[in-house]
Amino acid sequence: NDSVFAFDKWFLFNSSHLYNRTTAPLARILIRPIANMAHILSAVSGTSADVVPITRALISVSDKTGIVEFATFLASKNVQLLSTGGTAKALRGAGLTVMDVSEYTGAVECLDGRVKTLHPKVHGGLLGVRGNAQHEQEMKDQGIEKIDMTILNLYPFQQTVASGASFEQCIENIDIGGPSMLRSTAKNHAFTTIVTSPDQYELVKKTIEDNNGGTTLVLRKKLAAKAFALSAAYDSGIATWFSEQPLGGEAGGEPANDEKPVVARVYKPEFTLKYGCNPHQKPAQILSRLDSKLPFDVINGTPGYINLLDAANAWQLVLELKQGTGLPAAASFKHVSPAGAAVAVPLTDVECQAYEIKPEEAAALTPTALAYLRARNADPMCSFGDFCAVSDQVDEDTAKILKKEVSDGIVAPSYTPKALEILKTKKGGKFIILQATSDYDPGEFEYREVYGMAFSQKRNDIIISKEHMTDVVTAKKELGEGAVRDLILASICIKYTQSNSVGFAKDGMMVGVGAGQQSRVDCIKLAGRKVTTWYLRQHPKVLGLLFKEGVKRQDRVNARVRYIEGDFTDEEKIRWEAQFQTVPEPLTAEEKDSFLKAATGVAISSDAFFPFRDSIDHASKLGVSYVAQPGGSVQDPQVTEACDEYGMAMTFTGVRLFHH
Repeated sequence: NDSVFAFDKWFLFNSSHLYNRTTAPLARILIRPIANMAHILSAVSGTSADVVPITRALISVSDKTGIVEFATFLASKNVQLLSTGGTAKALRGAGLTVMDVSEYTGAVECLDGRVKTLHPKVHGGLLGVRGNAQHEQEMKDQGIEKIDMTILNLYPFQQTVASGASFEQCIENIDIGGPSMLRSTAKNHAFTTIVTSPDQYELVKKTIEDNNGGTTLVLRKKLAAKAFALSAAYDSGIATWFSEQPLGGEAGGEPANDEKPVVARVYKPEFTLKYGCNPHQKPAQILSRLDSKLPFDVINGTPGYINLLDAANAWQLVLELKQGTGLPAAASFKHVSPAGAAVAVPLTDVECQAYEIKPEEAAALTPTALAYLRARNADPMCSFGDFCAVSDQVDEDTAKILKKEVSDGIVAPSYTPKALEILKTKKGGKFIILQATSDYDPGEFEYREVYGMAFSQKRNDIIISKEHMTDVVTAKKELGEGAVRDLILASICIKYTQSNSVGFAKDGMMVGVGAGQQSRVDCIKLAGRKVTTWYLRQHPKVLGLLFKEGVKRQDRVNARVRYIEGDFTDEEKIRWEAQFQTVPEPLTAEEKDSFLKAATGVAISSDAFFPFRDSIDHASKLGVSYVAQPGGSVQDPQVTEACDEYGMAMTFTGVRLFHH
């Protein structure tokens, strides 16, 4: 319709009131009102063409990766090369014929290189509309030649800031000529091609080869869109940095701008996903931040939306566990919370029996394999179909353990050839194998969009370590090496668990994780039920269950858990009993209680303070000897008193670990 709408000082106009176009009309355009604006520019018509031959290219790059090869290719297609400064020197050094921009414009570079390409012969050559009689005549009169392609990078402003450079040096690394040429070339994409990154060179070369020396309109539009996105991100970074600088210069003072600048987040599509969280949520895709890799490469399989969420969280967890404890670490994730996590600590004979591994085989396991074996056995029912992560190289031992389990995928820093061979055969070749990007930088801030709102926060990059376990506030002060290790493990685990959360750990492995409860004591009870099950899996009657030949591994796991729980329906019990050589005698409540009384040495960590002592009261029934929590509640004295009554040692970490 012809209506005009106003929203937050922006106006939406029907394009028929704005443009007289000889080509297809632009449907709509957003315009911000400008005081005393005289008019809105009309479109300029020209000759429409799909393939535009490249006859002249302007090259000015700070990142010279692949530029000599690309320029050599262009020269082989009889493209004249214009260039500036260091780029021209590099091209001449490779034996290429290059015309300096200053020779072409007749104006020397000046002002310490601040003015090189800001000249009508440059921008006229980029912006001139081909086939427009007026433009063609004006270009002829002014001696302006057509420039069909611009190849450039922008000055490395963000890298300069990150290096700790001075204010003045950062200012000097704000590119002026580059963005100007970028925008001129991208605006005139109907006739000109903008190339802004070495990773675009091969595509451009192929297009030129396939189109008799020219580029297609489809390619030019794609590259123009990327160029404008790059320009927006570049200017946003400058605006953000500039607004944070003190008015008084480096010595201090108020910020230059008390209004937050617009934040432009620019993403590069990497690959399409089958769907999002649910099958009806299409389309879905994974994108990387512009000029940044993804945190992992896909080595095998096709990861899904939730797989990658699990991988991202699990990988951070094991990295931090390795940093915090110095031991190889593993995690087993389901639906963006850990079912288990562990570090490499030797197994007892009873644990070997419970986890179905012979003691001599367990003793021969590599540390990485041992860590995953423990992580998977924290809660093997919940780990069914997990996504796992390990902190160290996946070796043959680890791959063999994974091969036996029902699992969707793994992320790790590297793989031995034999391990890859084993894992690639899993799930009919569909097992997902991700290799983490070494030295990956996730950035200081993270962003999330929910229901049209963008949330931003500093990334939770704190690493829990033994230094967080020094403020012991209870009468019992002693925290042995194993207790500190388990408290670190539990704390890092809940850092990546949906809040509210608590976690129980013993002997280097999580034995109960309570996630996503509104009440903290409910977290304790949920996790406590898992702790009870973990303990009772080591009860002699559970270890002595005799299964029929052919009962699958996961069915044995589930049958043991149901035996411990004991609350069968009549129909369920018939099917459960059919798995055994002889029907087992029930595990009575008295037998369970008697066995659990021997439990001790368990560590518990909470993602926030305990608001009441009821959590400690319940934890006392589960063998808890050590407690870690942030502290900071008005109830801290009562909670500390409860710990003293039960002989527990409690430390205040001073760090809340909510995760949503």
